[in-house]
Amino acid sequence: MLTALSVVLVLGAVGGTAAYTVRTVDRADRTVPTVLWDDDAAKAAEKAAEKSGAAKDPAGRPDRGRSDTELSRLLLPVPDGSRLGPDNGEDGNDGEISGKRATATMKEVGRGLAGKDRRAFDRAVDKLKVQGLAQRSFASVVGDQVTAIQLVKMKDKGAVRRIWLQQTGLMDSLGVLRDGPKIKDHKNVRCYRMPKGDEGLDSVICLAYEADLYLTVTVDGTEPFDLTAVRTTVGDQLDHIASPGEYI
Repeated sequence: MLTALSVVLVLGAVGGTAAYTVRTVDRADRTVPTVLWDDDAAKAAEKAAEKSGAAKDPAGRPDRGRSDTELSRLLLPVPDGSRLGPDNGEDGNDGEISGKRATATMKEVGRGLAGKDRRAFDRAVDKLKVQGLAQRSFASVVGDQVTAIQLVKMKDKGAVRRIWLQQTGLMDSLGVLRDGPKIKDHKNVRCYRMPKGDEGLDSVICLAYEADLYLTVTVDGTEPFDLTAVRTTVGDQLDHIASPGEYI
């Protein structure tokens, strides 16, 4: 029981599911400061890269997100009509960490456990064999929807699928979430929507997997909530994983 629960919690703590579940239950304040790229910042970053002799980003536009690593190239570039969004802790709004660091972060979730439970928790994390984690956020220029995308790469493809089944099972078991949008032409994805409340806030989380990659997409905003945009973003992200050379 501990191992199965651990797998759900450790990835949820890094991938956003745990936080989403908490705010679904207690309706916590989800307002966050937004740090956006403007045109001057984008041009300054590009000039700095050229001056340093760094290789030109394949995306051609730093305001669309980095694409200088295997994982960052698989993240959906910031769509037209959006800008890079809020920082995700110390990793910013367009960051990547190694498998070693991601594993260490996941193990922090179990620091409150004692004895054999702690050791079992750490073993469950190690068995995930995380190879890297990349994340990007962006905010709509018109409206207030903020999207956070995260990709976790693991060595064991079977573990990726098992975690997806466990996490979607956890979300289903809550019994309070509304169905999220369906993503056309993609079957290994499930979306969930927060219960309707009185605060005028809304949120959707989509969980998906593809081979050795685990994807989490979270979209926060206020009503009226643009579900079409969510559907498009998640579909484009999954298509981009399949064909990263076709820059959307």
